Amino acid sequence: MGILYGMVARGEVVLAEFSATQSNASVVAKQILSKINVGDDNNKDSNVSFSHDRYVFHVKRTDGLTVLCMADDAFGRMIPFAFLEDIHKKFVKTYGRAILSSPAYAMNDEFSRILSQQMDYYSNDPNADRLNRLKGEMTQVRTVMVDNIEKVLERGGRLELLVEKTSAMNNNSIRFRKHSRRYKNNLWWSNVRLTVALIIVFIVVSYIILAFLCRGPLLTNCLR
Repeated sequence: MGILYGMVARGEVVLAEFSATQSNASVVAKQILSKINVGDDNNKDSNVSFSHDRYVFHVKRTDGLTVLCMADDAFGRMIPFAFLEDIHKKFVKTYGRAILSSPAYAMNDEFSRILSQQMDYYSNDPNADRLNRLKGEMTQVRTVMVDNIEKVLERGGRLELLVEKTSAMNNNSIRFRKHSRRYKNNLWWSNVRLTVALIIVFIVVSYIILAFLCRGPLLTNCLR
């Protein structure tokens, strides 16, 4: 699955983001931003990862700029941090000092496409890790702290990360509609069969009564 979500922020101000799947990763990422930007160390450069079920949020903070991504746990940390390093360089090169004063999502229209392209490259291109090893472009991750996201976001109780559950819910909804339609059709045919049966019974009973009154099955006395 690779990298599923990417974000670039200044402090708690999100400047650009992109999600490759339906999820609430953006909500979780913003809460992580609010947590890591509290305290005396909020301006220090760092590399940190926060795990949540089978997903990991990787965060790189350099010179007041935070680059964050969410990846599958099985994807490891080498390629996600190479992705963050690449995104950081591209973002700084593209926008320069405008980063320091730009409002929220000011670069989203343009840079979300770059996030999408690079997420696809680092997730699917087999040369992504090899090239970064050969070129030495990735800064060595010296002290990457891996913590459980529940500890970071302890205020407000447990926060569920909803990835791919939306598609599952959609599938369940489609399946429910099909079952409902089939049930309605079956119910309609049952009503039709019941109505026909009642009509037949009514005709038979009426005939029996008439035959009794007319003293014969041919109803000759009543037809004279």
